[in-house]
Amino acid sequence: MKQHFIIQQGHRHLLLFFAGWGMDETPFTSIHPIGCDWMIAYDYRSLSFNDALLQPYTDITLVAWSMGVWAASHIRAHYPHLPIRTCTAINGTPFPIHETKGIDPLLFEGTLKNLSRASLQKFQRRMCHSATAYKEFLHIAPQRGVEELREELAAIGRQANLLLPVLMQWDRAVIGQNDRIFLPDHQLAAWEKQAVSVTRVDAAHYEATLFEKELQNPVLKEKQP
Repeated sequence: MKQHFIIQQGHRHLLLFFAGWGMDETPFTSIHPIGCDWMIAYDYRSLSFNDALLQPYTDITLVAWSMGVWAASHIRAHYPHLPIRTCTAINGTPFPIHETKGIDPLLFEGTLKNLSRASLQKFQRRMCHSATAYKEFLHIAPQRGVEELREELAAIGRQANLLLPVLMQWDRAVIGQNDRIFLPDHQLAAWEKQAVSVTRVDAAHYEATLFEKELQNPVLKEKQP
């Protein structure tokens, strides 16, 4: 796993964001949260995590998206000492490959088997709400090669089969009603028996305005009653 600071200015509060499969920091560098440092974690070819980078922080706001929800669940379980105050899941579940609570296994295997530059572009188009949103995404698309993404997807599949699901306590789950990757019904099924505040929004799997809303002012959000 890679951990990249987008903002590192000596704040005591850290916004820790776990991105989805195939991502890097590029789509998110325009977001500048106020009053905190800002780290993105991505590339789940392994779940290795350097918790020493988080030692300076007294408060951590954790936000995870897509496959990042699964990755963050395992990191939280392995490092329970981290001073995480709130946890928000966006368009993802702790069950990355699941018939009713995640991505359908047949769809996952088909994506892995047939991954190419063309199929990646189709996947990215399905992430976005419209052709216009997709064109905007292409200007800030991750700078990673197809073979690397194939390795990451295969590793997620292996780890998901080997590791038991970790049902950490999430505070909020944000579900995009137009998500065509993690289907809304699957997300609801994943969260229905957990004490999670569910918010349904008019959003696709990737929605720039949703990320801006959830990531822009995490310190202020934590202070709200």
